[in-house]
Amino acid sequence: MSSTPAEDGFYMPADWGPHERCWMAWPSRVGAWREAMDQACLATAALARAIAKYEPVNMLVPGDLIPIARLQLGSLITIWEAELDDSWSRDTAPNFLVNGEGGLAGAVFDFNAWGNKFRDYGRDARLGEWMLREMNLPCYHVPMTLEGGSIHVDGSGTLITTQSVAFNTDRNPTLDQRQIEERLAMFFGVRKVIWLPEGLVGDRADGQVNKVARFVAPGRIMCAVASDKSDPNAANLKDNIAQLSEERDALGRTLEVVEIPLPNPLQHEDGHLLTRSYLDFYLGTGAVYIPAFDDAMDETAAGLIGAAFPQREIVQLDMAEITQRGGAIHCMTQQQPKV
Repeated sequence: MSSTPAEDGFYMPADWGPHERCWMAWPSRVGAWREAMDQACLATAALARAIAKYEPVNMLVPGDLIPIARLQLGSLITIWEAELDDSWSRDTAPNFLVNGEGGLAGAVFDFNAWGNKFRDYGRDARLGEWMLREMNLPCYHVPMTLEGGSIHVDGSGTLITTQSVAFNTDRNPTLDQRQIEERLAMFFGVRKVIWLPEGLVGDRADGQVNKVARFVAPGRIMCAVASDKSDPNAANLKDNIAQLSEERDALGRTLEVVEIPLPNPLQHEDGHLLTRSYLDFYLGTGAVYIPAFDDAMDETAAGLIGAAFPQREIVQLDMAEITQRGGAIHCMTQQQPKV
């Protein structure tokens, strides 16, 4: 597209609106999952089946993996044969846009596997554009390197992101804050960008915002806080709370901050801190899907998140194996809004 979404009247809606469907991607990077591949497939299938109770689910699957995927997914899930490198559709599927008049489009970032964390990412880099072409939808190419999990919007003109991702030298070494904000404004229809310095310590995606802060209603934002004073995230998360308590959104409203505790800190077998967050949930049409980590905070966090969405069923699913790769439910899903 030669024009931008803002010029054409498109914007990114809040994720608490109605959905047409959910997009997911089947675990594909064998070298990353290794012996946990079977558990990753089981967890992915269980999540897809749970979401399909309330909204259609399309699963992107490489051709050679379709037989095993079909066995685990059942008949309710629609399989799309697609070329994939990895299974995080939040970061590689299109960021869907609406225009309030029944129009649907998608914005696609340059994708480089979270700052070149992997060499083979060409298929994922092409996925968003391919999906929009197959759906016969307008595709807007955002001239910067980011991922869907690195931004979050309230649908009313406000976007939140982290400096640690957007300014990462392996993503956008030549862009300054003004240039990045201009791109976000023109491609997502926002009028204000809220910057947090960092995400979670140890996040292999360099601190994506969807694990530390998410809008859940107009003027209301959920923020992660450390449940254990020894958590290396404690100070940074406390600073996030203080900053957001003083922020205003694009409409001039002060933000109501809802604190959601993290699970207790836990190290991966290779020594890095696992980036486990209950904010890594999917807000579906009829339910909110919240990760469980076999942690003492599981029930508390689910209750707090569920209380924000009283009309939706609370569904908590085991993501202990999935989070070994650094993500959970929100990272595994991408909503397509109903228009």
